[in-house]
Amino acid sequence: MTILKAFRLPVELVNRLSSLAKVTRRSEKFYVEAALAHYLEDYADAQIAKDRFNDPKSRIISGTELRKKLGV
Repeated sequence: MTILKAFRLPVELVNRLSSLAKVTRRSEKFYVEAALAHYLEDYADAQIAKDRFNDPKSRIISGTELRKKLGV
């Protein structure tokens, strides 16, 4: 199922998106969906990390300890 959403975007972004779509022969929708999906995934990861960092019960380990645990 899809839902129609309307957004106002800066002219510079619209021009870049349009140019990219033309050059690659992909739809603007393709790039908007991909960009939004990647952004939301990265934002969620960052929020989880921030929440863990601020949680006093969460244990913080050094890079050295992490590499040792991972066997790197």
